[in-house]
Amino acid sequence: MRHEIEELKTDFLIIGSGLSGLYSALYASNFGSVTIVTKSSIQESNSYWAQGGIAAAIDNYDSVDFHYDDTISVGCGLNNQIGVNIMVNEGLERVLELIEQGMEFDEGESGLDFGLEGGHSRRRILHALGNETGKAMVDLLSKEIKKTKNIKVLENTYVIDLLSNLKSCFGCLVCDDKEKRKIAVHSKATVLATGGGCGIYYKSTNPSGTSGEGIAMAINAGAVVTDMEFVQFHPTAFSQNGSQSFLISEALRGEGGRLVNHSKKRFMEDYSDQMELAPRHVVARAIFNEMRANGEKNVFLSVKHLKPSTIKTRFKNIYELCMREGVDITKEAIPVSPAAHYMIGGIKTDLFARTNIENLYACGEVACSGVHGANRLASNSLLECLVFAKRSIDSAVELSRKFKKVPSLLIKKSIKYSLVSSDKKVERYLNSRIALSQTVNNYAGVLRNKKNLLLALNEISSIKKNTFDAFDLIDTRLLNLKTISYLITKSALLREESRGAHMREDFSSESDKWLKHIDWKIVNRTLRFAYVKH
Repeated sequence: MRHEIEELKTDFLIIGSGLSGLYSALYASNFGSVTIVTKSSIQESNSYWAQGGIAAAIDNYDSVDFHYDDTISVGCGLNNQIGVNIMVNEGLERVLELIEQGMEFDEGESGLDFGLEGGHSRRRILHALGNETGKAMVDLLSKEIKKTKNIKVLENTYVIDLLSNLKSCFGCLVCDDKEKRKIAVHSKATVLATGGGCGIYYKSTNPSGTSGEGIAMAINAGAVVTDMEFVQFHPTAFSQNGSQSFLISEALRGEGGRLVNHSKKRFMEDYSDQMELAPRHVVARAIFNEMRANGEKNVFLSVKHLKPSTIKTRFKNIYELCMREGVDITKEAIPVSPAAHYMIGGIKTDLFARTNIENLYACGEVACSGVHGANRLASNSLLECLVFAKRSIDSAVELSRKFKKVPSLLIKKSIKYSLVSSDKKVERYLNSRIALSQTVNNYAGVLRNKKNLLLALNEISSIKKNTFDAFDLIDTRLLNLKTISYLITKSALLREESRGAHMREDFSSESDKWLKHIDWKIVNRTLRFAYVKH
């Protein structure tokens, strides 16, 4: 069944409603009309669920130089150093602006209450509502957006495809999930802020919707994608048989949380002088090794030694979630294990969030500007969102004056898409999604090796492309998931070393010859990779 197509024009098109999407939309409204497209509600995003906080060198005992050094150290030699300098300096400006706009971060007896997290040399983590910082920031921006007349929000609207001729982007084709309408959104500038792809993993701290489809759409539109092997696993996700996994914030370890194994032995001293406050990849690897050595499915994080009142106020949300699962964290240790958390790789951009496709920008977790290197420093993600969201619009305002009319061929092509799939195709999508998520989880997880990665690639390829209808919505979504799974796995196979979030047990150390990036692009309808010197 094919549907006719509606058309909508806007100056700025923002795809995604996380912090980078909302901030870029609000800032862009100063320069023209804005349309936000989000496949769920405006508040359903990774940013909304961000617990830890946002890193900024505000305290008098801190400095942007210290923040810079910590970010570089954790990035394991692959950071874009100019980008890091921009992020820590402009990030401080953006955070101070938010405070002026009414953002209320938690305070202690003598002012702002700064938290400490792994990899940071200073207490510089601003948090709000205890451990619901992302929610507080998203709520603040959402309220402002609802009051802004020239911002149109399309909720429960799925992006089918970008309107691209592989050189320029002219907007996107969307589907209204309720009314099953197809809308071609014409835009002078398109900003992808769709989040990462860690929801593709069976065990993840992300909402299931964050499955990397923005990255897949971009590469299909001609964009370059890079660093897809670098998937950050959060060391501590709730892990109990029969319970749903959810994030246990790093901030608990920052306030003195202790990791112990099933023998109640504190084990981090065997892996790092920084103990529980080592960078995430170090802690995740340590927990994985402890689990494997002892044949256990989890370890434990204990905060029993902290005051119950501190736990119930500072970590109110975590306390309540654990209580729901029958664990009183004021009295007993939390069962935890690593889970896919943050995609460091993504759409390759410059330091103004520009992709190689004209009028197409990317910011937030969907993008890879290089600021994180091989491993992200805790609580730098929300900071990155603010900095590069603003930079994307600054660039777009300048370049959008050259905007050309949408080629009629792209509109005609869009009409071919069918929004109604057969029950058989829906069933195949659901079954294949589960299979893909289990495959990447089991074979391209915390610790990787050649044998398992080859097994994963074989299972991914077993989902045959030639059985799909290129203009069927559900088939398109499944192919996007397959693309993301392939990019993660193949990139992990190609990088024959361990660096940051990427850990190979058959290549256990860093190698200077791997101070380079793996770029991906579609050439002659085939995914091709290239090594690019750092």
